[in-house]
Amino acid sequence: MIDRQPINSERVRHIEGTFAFIEHRFLHQGFWAGHSHHALLLYFFLVLVADRRGLSFYGYDRICSILGLVLDEYIQARNELIDDDLIAFDGRLFQVLSLPQQPRRKEAQPLLGKNDMERHDPATIRQMITNSLRGDHAR
Repeated sequence: MIDRQPINSERVRHIEGTFAFIEHRFLHQGFWAGHSHHALLLYFFLVLVADRRGLSFYGYDRICSILGLVLDEYIQARNELIDDDLIAFDGRLFQVLSLPQQPRRKEAQPLLGKNDMERHDPATIRQMITNSLRGDHAR
């Protein structure tokens, strides 16, 4: 049997004020798997700042500043969470949703070849755009 006594009894956590929680199902039933670290960071942030109904009014500029994300990373993370039915967003207001019955994410498929990279790899797409804006078509 595991001893469940606190290691430091003077520093046991107590809830005073707001309360944020993440269901154990998030880890144990596959909601964690397959998400980018930016999406996980954004999800945990929204859980922390949301009210009791899961609502948050933080704007993208403040979120990016706090989390150290650039706009592209924020948009990709936000859209990933929306696509996976973990959050809702109406353009100004976020809502952290109750977890769906099953995770929506599929196992990531490997990118095979140049065409896959040019269509699905954000770094390759970004490089292609940067090169085209510079007029560097040789690469």
